[in-house]
Amino acid sequence: MPEELNPFLGWRAIRFCLERVDIFKTQLRAMLRASAVGNVKIMYPMISGVDELRRANVILEECRQELRAEGKPFNEEMEVGAMIEIPSAAIAADILAREVDFFSIGTNDLIQYSIAVDRLNEHIAHLYEPTHPAIIRLIRMTVDAAHAHNLWVGVCGEMGGDIALTPLLLGLGVDELSTGAALVPRVKRAVQALDIAACLKLIEDIKCLDSADAILAKCEEVARAHYPELL
Repeated sequence: MPEELNPFLGWRAIRFCLERVDIFKTQLRAMLRASAVGNVKIMYPMISGVDELRRANVILEECRQELRAEGKPFNEEMEVGAMIEIPSAAIAADILAREVDFFSIGTNDLIQYSIAVDRLNEHIAHLYEPTHPAIIRLIRMTVDAAHAHNLWVGVCGEMGGDIALTPLLLGLGVDELSTGAALVPRVKRAVQALDIAACLKLIEDIKCLDSADAILAKCEEVARAHYPELL
């Protein structure tokens, strides 16, 4: 890989795959073949627009045709999704939703790209705010677009494992939370302790709030009311 001034905005993820089709097809063929023996899904990373998504799907279909010709089994109904981690993808989610089976919102990068903050930079790490009103709007836009097209939508990244934010994500309509294995029991208990009415009320309550701190305080209030022992 060549050195880049800003690799996080550079030649990586789906951008690399679409130029190095030889490597991409090896990965796609492996995932397709694995789908014959297990629950496997394909998710394209760092999608910024529909052209990338369509080009990736064309290559995926080529792989399917190759495997059919070779007589190698795979799941013909395997789900294919897109990672929503770039603001342009969230804003254009209604367009992207026509091309995939699901979305997964990559909150770590979505927050960094949207607020233009490197969370590992000690001088500006305080600006990394998952409850920033803009982030909540982008998540809501993505969820609404997905559901309008009968897709499910998940959240991965640190927000998915933060039980203080579980009521927020459920209230926004997120269908699946993805987190590290060690956090699964805590997140599961938090979800089981909540009721959807409280989560929806939280969304109504934060509509008039304009700061990340105020929104976070409301989320924590709901979390403490339902599972104080986990906090």
